[in-house]
Amino acid sequence: MKNYFVLAAAFMLFAVSSSAQKFFTKSGKIEFDATTSSSPEKIEGVNKTATCVLDSKSGALQFSVLMKGFAFERALMEEHFNENYVESNKFPRAEFKGTVANNDAVNYSKDGTYSVTVKGKLTLHGVTKDVETAGKLTVQGGKVSAVATFPVLLADYNVTIPGLVADKVAKTAKIGVTCALEPLKN
Repeated sequence: MKNYFVLAAAFMLFAVSSSAQKFFTKSGKIEFDATTSSSPEKIEGVNKTATCVLDSKSGALQFSVLMKGFAFERALMEEHFNENYVESNKFPRAEFKGTVANNDAVNYSKDGTYSVTVKGKLTLHGVTKDVETAGKLTVQGGKVSAVATFPVLLADYNVTIPGLVADKVAKTAKIGVTCALEPLKN
């Protein structure tokens, strides 16, 4: 009987530790869109090298992206983005540190799509601000996909848009996040 309790306790400990897992990617996709209705062309950049870590136990979530990793349709647009707007040499990374606020609503051991609220701090252009947005976590086959879209008022992060192009660049950029996260190996 004593062995039965030891075996049951060991099984429960294993079940708890295996369900509390971290998920990771180095190939997350971040999209930046500052196109306006009066823009003669799309002002969109894509970065496919975002790093993301998600702790399924606590809901802690962290992103990091190199600003020079954003690719634009035109090289001149990319140059202006890095040199004039986000000053990538001075502020090389954007980071988000936060949590899945309703993490208890996500069953990481069961396939499904879960609506989540993400809260945390976004650091961009040397400025840190609180951010909250809705998103989706999809669990499938032991992997997690994360999707979210949220607005960023560029002035909040001291990103200045020159008067010459002020009507062609949106004051609020739309940020899209798509990440396919794998279980992190210990």
